[in-house]
This record gives sequence, C-alpha cells and structure tokens, in this order.
Amino acid sequence: MENIEGRRVPDVTFRTREGDDWKDVTTADLFSGKKAVVFSLPGAFTPTCSTAHVPRYDELADAFAKHGVDAIYCVSVNDAFVMNAWHDDQHVKHVGFIPDGNGEFTEGMGALVDKKELGFGPRSWRYAMVVNDGVVEKMFIEPEKPGDPYEVSDADTVFAYVSGGAGDKPHDVTLFTRRFCGHCARAKNMLREKNVEFHEVVATPGMLRAVSGKTSTPQVFVDGKHIGGADELEAQASTLFG
Repeated sequence: MENIEGRRVPDVTFRTREGDDWKDVTTADLFSGKKAVVFSLPGAFTPTCSTAHVPRYDELADAFAKHGVDAIYCVSVNDAFVMNAWHDDQHVKHVGFIPDGNGEFTEGMGALVDKKELGFGPRSWRYAMVVNDGVVEKMFIEPEKPGDPYEVSDADTVFAYVSGGAGDKPHDVTLFTRRFCGHCARAKNMLREKNVEFHEVVATPGMLRAVSGKTSTPQVFVDGKHIGGADELEAQASTLFG
C-alpha cells in the first residue's frame, strides 16, 4: 500500500442506512472542515477487528477529542446492513462505521487486497490515517507480511501521534469479578469515585487462575499490569489515578 500523505482522500459516495432508509454520504460530508482519524480493516465481525481495533478507538475517543479530533471513522469493505449490525453488536458510542460496500474508497486509497483464500474476496489492507479537511496528514500502514498484521494502526499508536506524546490517555482497567462479591463491589465503587472507566469480566475459577494465578475476586489489571484485589487497588489508587 502506497503512502499518500499530502494528498486528498478519494472522492466517493457511500451508501449507508439510517433506520429503514438509504442515505448517500460523501467524503465531503465526512471530512470537510474536520480533523478526522480513520482506521480501515479487513472485515466486520472478524476477531482482531472486534476485540481490539474498534473497542480501543472508542475507549480513547474523548482523549482524541481533547487533541482536536472531530470524528473517528471505521471503514470496511462491507455493505451497510453488515456494518450497522456490527456497530450495534460492538456497542460503540463514538466511532462512525462507514460501509465501503463496492470497495471504491479502499481502491482509491490503494488498499484493496484479494482475500479470496479466506473466502472474503476483495477487502481492505489494515491501516489508519489522520485526515485534515480531506487531506491525508499522516498514515499508519501495516507492514506487508502474511496474514493480517496489527502493529501500527492501533488506537494507542495513532493517539501518540495526535497528542504529541502527551500521555494523557485514559487508563485501560479490567476487573475480573464474580456475582455477589462484596470486595468486587468495593473495587468498582473506588474506581467510580475516581471517575475511572473499567471493563468487568465475570470470571470462572479456571479463568482467574489462568490470568492471575489467583482464585479470589476481584482481580484488577491496570494498563496490562496485575494490581491484585480490592485491598491492593485501594492502596495504589491515589498513585495510579491521582
């Protein structure tokens, strides 16, 4: 895929759906007068796209906005029905899903690749970019390797560029919990008091042992680091979250 920094994005019209009606959306509608972050991926409902690429952009949306980003778009060579269903399944709040059903935008970006060995047909190479008023400012193109590399188009890499390395993105916090767990409730209340968003995973004993080596709940992870239970979280909360 060619790096096209300094050029305008392709001028195309996307066929989207709002409710039961078709709506044509142009690249001018999406990009004129805006600073946008775009990430493109091989397909809706696919593993890396659903578990990592889309969720992290949605998590960092407010942080992107603080650094002047007006919109975040996910582009895929899928039709509007599929993209709308995927959007609903992902429960995203801040990422616009753009159906490039005919692959016209992706082809214009030079990103159209043949995935027929997977039964996908023509799809997009994975990449991200920052677009200013329709002009590509910066591109993050995944390396040409077999499979589906996911190394440079992730939200954290793009945020580091947009923010100039300011390091003010929100923490990635995950709690492994069980139902009717009083210490789990205490940990969640501590995080809410600090205005810290978190992911809760209701875990089985086997899952707890696999991820933390423990069987008690909660087990708390902050930015990929195992913190411990509710007592450890309370001891470190001020240092971690201010």
